[in-house]
Amino acid sequence: MRAVFLDLQSLDDLDLQPLRSVVSELVCHQQTAVADVLDRIRGFDIVITNKAVLTAETIAQSDSLKLICVVATGVNNVDLDAAKQRDIPVCNCQGYGTSSVAQHVFSLMLALHTRLLDYHKAVGEGRWNRSEQFCLLDYPIQELQGKTLGLVGYGNLGRKVAEIARAFGMKVLVAQRPGAEPTQADDSRLPLNEMLPLVDVLSLHCPLTDATRNLIDARALRLMKPGSFLINAARGGIVDEPALVSALREGHLAGAATDVLLEEPPRHGNPLLEPDIPNLIVTPHCAWGSFQARSTIIAQAAENIHAFLEQGSPSRRVV
Repeated sequence: MRAVFLDLQSLDDLDLQPLRSVVSELVCHQQTAVADVLDRIRGFDIVITNKAVLTAETIAQSDSLKLICVVATGVNNVDLDAAKQRDIPVCNCQGYGTSSVAQHVFSLMLALHTRLLDYHKAVGEGRWNRSEQFCLLDYPIQELQGKTLGLVGYGNLGRKVAEIARAFGMKVLVAQRPGAEPTQADDSRLPLNEMLPLVDVLSLHCPLTDATRNLIDARALRLMKPGSFLINAARGGIVDEPALVSALREGHLAGAATDVLLEEPPRHGNPLLEPDIPNLIVTPHCAWGSFQARSTIIAQAAENIHAFLEQGSPSRRVV
């Protein structure tokens, strides 16, 4: 079967041989605008997409389309109802970024607690050269040992972060699932409002849903312990961004780091990109992007297609 990859750009440094080995032809595009999708998928049996959008109209008009393979976990860029109506399977990739994201979370957490970026900047400005003693200690350094980490979201990623936290000597608390009725499995979990005043670090690992949109708002931030830290490597929209800026500028939080924003890329600006926000780190949605994680995406996509060709249904099928 012939396959077209609509938006290879974030994976274009990888070996695509696993994909090429399971299809008769693979045509790749770096990026594809919505207006160009229909023309580019015409005549192809398999469409591979990361974030390129497949609308209901596009799916309905693509006579040759037999499989949609999303090289990400989220499939909100595909009209699933339209695919289901045409009996076109949609599959995704899963669990590929657990180690990569957990590593990034602790990179951010450690940088905040050690004021790493501030010290790096101070050295670049020559302030160590002018120091009256052998070291420069202008910014407060804190240890993770003995601190309490609160987690919102306790799937594979949340559990991996908890495992690393315990290795640092941290105590771990887990919040009840936002918007869901507590179950027996939640017996050891705390309501979010009860957990927030207890934690020194809050780390988010839940999806963006109606129940989690602006979950960490001004009220939630006020409930957090003064001098605590916030890490968001989940999704933009879970944290009320202007409220977070205020909490940092007022000194209620000691620091925050986010790998995600409400708009990505932030073409129209963002409150968290304002200058001189104290002890804030923003990274460009790159936590998932280790070489190993992205290579796993290619391998999983090839597995999905192979299963579809051999068994009639792809692995990791969503619909």
